Amino acid sequence: MKKDIFAKHIGIEIIEAGEGKAVGRLKTSGDHLNGLGIVHGGVIFSLADTTFAAASNSREGIAVAANVSISYCKAAQQGTLVARAEEVSLSRKLATYLVKVFDEEDSLVALFQGTVYRKVK
Repeated sequence: MKKDIFAKHIGIEIIEAGEGKAVGRLKTSGDHLNGLGIVHGGVIFSLADTTFAAASNSREGIAVAANVSISYCKAAQQGTLVARAEEVSLSRKLATYLVKVFDEEDSLVALFQGTVYRKVK
């Protein structure tokens, strides 16, 4: 994840990763807001997607996204967002993850589900 230039550029940090789990954090600023003054959906998606990548690549081999979806549950105001990824299924070729994004009040902002294709040696 240290090579993820885009994630670094927008300020995403992976603060924990291992065995199919990861936690990501983003301290949002005015640069992350949309025209309505709330955190841009693409920023929230990027946080969830980066955390998903960290969780899915915490095992042997490499994993690349095959399918993802996101549901936004509430608008996020400027502040710190935290994403928590958890593996919900794992097979030799595929794995599925659920990522929950929370705001500073620990309110659910978004639910992200992703499936990866795994290439294990």
